[in-house]
Amino acid sequence: MGYKVAVLMGGKSYEREFSLESGKRVCDALTAAGHTVVPLDTTDTLVETLRDEKVDVAYIALHGKHGEDGTIQSLLEFLGIPFVGATATVCRLTWNKSTLAHTLVAHRAGFRERDVRDDGPAFWPEHVCLSIDAFKSMGAAGALKLVEGHITGGYPYAVKPASGGSAMGLHRVDSFQELAPAVLDALSYDTEVIIEKWIEGVECAVSIVDDAEGSPHVLPIVEICPNKTIYDTAARLDPDAVDYYAPVRAASLSDDTEQAARDIELIEAAALEAYIAYGCRDLGRIDMVWDGKVPRLLEVDISPGMTSLSLFPTACAAAGLRLEDVLSGSLDAAVKRGY
Repeated sequence: MGYKVAVLMGGKSYEREFSLESGKRVCDALTAAGHTVVPLDTTDTLVETLRDEKVDVAYIALHGKHGEDGTIQSLLEFLGIPFVGATATVCRLTWNKSTLAHTLVAHRAGFRERDVRDDGPAFWPEHVCLSIDAFKSMGAAGALKLVEGHITGGYPYAVKPASGGSAMGLHRVDSFQELAPAVLDALSYDTEVIIEKWIEGVECAVSIVDDAEGSPHVLPIVEICPNKTIYDTAARLDPDAVDYYAPVRAASLSDDTEQAARDIELIEAAALEAYIAYGCRDLGRIDMVWDGKVPRLLEVDISPGMTSLSLFPTACAAAGLRLEDVLSGSLDAAVKRGY
């Protein structure tokens, strides 16, 4: 069945160009699947246009602020328009990466109360999260040495905005002298900064798609191998800067084939745990680093990119799935449940 679909893209975030490219690919895929597509930027006439167009469902291809922080989701809920992806409440949680540990611990606590299990497969880096007001108004900049007491093992650290995507504002910090400038730059993208242990290992992206019954299924793990630098914004825009392998190469995880298979199972289980703990739906992507022993989760992405270099379409292709079929299935789920 074909729907009239509003594809929301663009916006005013730092990730506008990524969003426009994702939106175009989503529009092409949904058109190929037989849907009527209404591409919409999020201007001040958005609500009027949505009401006039009388769309059946919306697909959110917005990245960054307003697209992933619950803003557009709460608006669509208010308007009574079904949409693909997580609810506004879930988005408010996933938007801030510092909630990851708390969300997983709280999820596990619920299981403990039912005597089902008391731990899980997912791990995360040690970190601290501080607001821009702590630096500007309360003198936190003069206490940055204290970071060393909160993160064991010393440098390097990863410094990044607490919210946002596309690795904007991400820095690898190898010394105390580099810390303050990195924090300052990260705070130019957001009002909070995360300083966490830099995890060496195999960088992985695990995409998840719900089936027709709403049960999540893991797609092939995508292994990310930057050629010269870290997997930052510039690398993501350069097709020659990163090699991608889908599925992840077993030899990257272990020299032992059986052990590598167990490692893959653990990575998949960790991604599923995070997806379920946050209450994600339809589709998503979990980013992590395999440190040689355990998966260290970095973030949960409720609006994964759909560009030619994006990880979610790469995982779909590796699974033998057509992007238009995956997205159409998500539209069906959204329309079925309503807003």
